[in-house]
Amino acid sequence: MTLRREAFLGHVKERGKYDSTEEAERAALVVLALLGAHLVGDVRAQLAARLPEAFALILLNPLQSAEPLTPERFVRATAAWIEGATEQTAAWDVGAVLSTVADAAGEDLMGQILLQLPADYDLLFGRPRPT
Repeated sequence: MTLRREAFLGHVKERGKYDSTEEAERAALVVLALLGAHLVGDVRAQLAARLPEAFALILLNPLQSAEPLTPERFVRATAAWIEGATEQTAAWDVGAVLSTVADAAGEDLMGQILLQLPADYDLLFGRPRPT
């Protein structure tokens, strides 16, 4: 089931404790553009199908990444793309967006997504894996 845009941004806004929907949207656009560069094929298409159209398009037409970013570098890259962000605020942005994405994806798809990502991304999605 696809989340509606307002519902998706509502979740991001609440989790990120943003003052405005615009702040939530800016975080979502940057994080999804970076995430899209790390996912390929059917997994990316399945995730896009569960997101509102505008965000699905960002995921499907991502920023290009020469190599998969570690979770730390993913947060740093997010900070670089969001005006005025620090690594701390970017970590907050990433968590707010990716936990919402994880809810939209569901358990099975999240398992496939995490297989495509470097180690420890489960923490960015707010889904720590048992060790």
